[in-house]
Amino acid sequence: MEFTRPRGTRDFLFEEMRERKQAESTLRKIFESYGYQEIKTPLFEELKLFTTKSGEEIVDQLYNFKDKSDRELTLRPEITAPVARLYLNELEKTAVKPIKLYYYGSCFRYERPQKGRFRQFWQFGCELIGAKTPQGEAEVIALCSDAINGLGITTADVNINHLGIIRGLFEHFEISDETQREIMVVIDKGDKDLLIESLSGDEPVIDNDELNQILLKLIDLVGDKSIISDVEELIAPYDEPKKALEELKELITLLEAFDVENYTLNLGVARGLDYYTGIVFEIYVPELGAQKQICGGGSYSLVKVFGGQEVESTGFALGFDRLMNAIEELTDKEELPPHLDIYIAPISDDVRPKAYEITQLLRKNGIKADVDLNGKKFRKLIDYANRIKVPKIAIIGARDLEEGKITIKDMESGNQELVDIDNIVEYIKGE
Repeated sequence: MEFTRPRGTRDFLFEEMRERKQAESTLRKIFESYGYQEIKTPLFEELKLFTTKSGEEIVDQLYNFKDKSDRELTLRPEITAPVARLYLNELEKTAVKPIKLYYYGSCFRYERPQKGRFRQFWQFGCELIGAKTPQGEAEVIALCSDAINGLGITTADVNINHLGIIRGLFEHFEISDETQREIMVVIDKGDKDLLIESLSGDEPVIDNDELNQILLKLIDLVGDKSIISDVEELIAPYDEPKKALEELKELITLLEAFDVENYTLNLGVARGLDYYTGIVFEIYVPELGAQKQICGGGSYSLVKVFGGQEVESTGFALGFDRLMNAIEELTDKEELPPHLDIYIAPISDDVRPKAYEITQLLRKNGIKADVDLNGKKFRKLIDYANRIKVPKIAIIGARDLEEGKITIKDMESGNQELVDIDNIVEYIKGE
């Protein structure tokens, strides 16, 4: 009988795991430098958490099931909804705001596997709950930009929009919620031909040519802050979107204060979900081609959707797997440090107990040490140490032990030195 991993999943071996852990560690340090603290939520949640957030149609994309008590559950497809649930359960009434939290974990979607898209994938993200915007939005975008730069990805482009501009136009022209939702989904897909067909085809989604023409011009505006004047000209006859534009202008000023320069204003960035109301942003790495989007974020009112009190929330999720693809594509592969500091090589059976004592001493002092457990001959011990690329080997011999010493060999230079056992920790640490 042959066993293989499930379709759409991956195995990660030693070196790849070390690379992923290194990237994870870098992100943790940057997030925590902004005052964020880590949380964990369950791998599975009640199904209704996600259908309430995204609609019943999401069920086709989920790994949902009934447990032995006939409860409808699902493996989480993303972590934003679980964070909102956690906030309502644990933080709404007691936590001091603003709340800064981050998360890292795997998610699951039943989709057709393809390059850069798997059924099990990882997200690294954050939520800022209860901070005034656009100050909070500017800091969140700065954090996201710093995190990506910290991984050595220098070509990432932050694309920013304010959904209040489009929603203000919808309000002015009295567009129904259902129609708004339909057109926002089309804009969110980023398919310009589909959008043109939806707005100016034989059966336009919106039965108002004036608004349709404004929308087609608006979502085509992409560039630096100089395009603000074009937006102002487009919406000049309508009061409803002007507050959102002023907020976008303030955000631009604040981004400069937060030292964020690599951004693009893109009025075509959108979200197909109603609870997104303010700033939204996406980050692209062009070198990744069709899978260039590595991050999505924005401001929203999700807690209210779940029955909580209105609270300002801004967050983003980085696609960790695509980040790793970008690191591989764009950065020089650094040689990872050895996974061991030293290998302990007892050269005869009578010294093995002392070799194990020394190994444990090193481990308890924070030194990554391994020891021969198979009774290898000395030549094979040296061959093994070379194969695992350990920088130092401790040769444990009976004669040296009688003098309270062991031999430390540098595997790169070949130099050997007798070291007092009492000083071995300091010697290896270079103290």
